[in-house]
Amino acid sequence: MLTRDDRTVADCLAVADRIAPLVEKGLRHVGFKDVGVPPEMLKRLHARIKAMDAISYMEVVSTTAEDCLTSARVAAELGVDCLLGGTQVDEVQAILAGTAIQYYPFPGFPQGHPTKLGGRPMDIAGHCRDFLAKKCAGVDLLAYRATEADPLDLVRAAKTTLGEAWLIVAGSVNSPARVNDLQRAGADAFTIGTAAFDGSFAPGKGGLEEQLREVLAACAAAAKLRWEKRE
Repeated sequence: MLTRDDRTVADCLAVADRIAPLVEKGLRHVGFKDVGVPPEMLKRLHARIKAMDAISYMEVVSTTAEDCLTSARVAAELGVDCLLGGTQVDEVQAILAGTAIQYYPFPGFPQGHPTKLGGRPMDIAGHCRDFLAKKCAGVDLLAYRATEADPLDLVRAAKTTLGEAWLIVAGSVNSPARVNDLQRAGADAFTIGTAAFDGSFAPGKGGLEEQLREVLAACAAAAKLRWEKRE
């Protein structure tokens, strides 16, 4: 995610150009938040991401119902591949009707900005069941923003319910250890932004491009472990 502190970075276009060479190294998923820069800038950013031959994501972190639906309309106009976040599933799906956009809403009870997540495993599981019944592609779980439960307990509850539907974990994935923990708990994907921009994912390993290489290496190691366990 071209984001820092839950906001799209102001120099997102330049950053997209910097990371474009990493697509050949496996960086195939690139996204942004619905706040931080104006819609016209998001339009240009989305065009850059698609020109990179990457899958595009927009995550809704607006705090009012009206703003969330406005952001969903922006996503539909942009034609992003995946829309993450929000809790107004019926209204958002109505906005996305007729598009090819895959929708991953927030389970639990997200509040504020930066977002915190209320809810226990049984709440997460119940929301996941509801979202599957509504034909969502999966969920966007703010596991490490949890205020009432252990993050990995929420991940396990969500994945057990979702089955083959995608479980994306968003927010505060800031170390190779967390990537490995998420793999073990069943997450299919995760988002990362601030930890890559501020260099905290792999301290001492360099700037953004080097941090993203470390992220890719952590993903490869976690995937290898998964296949070794299956064998």
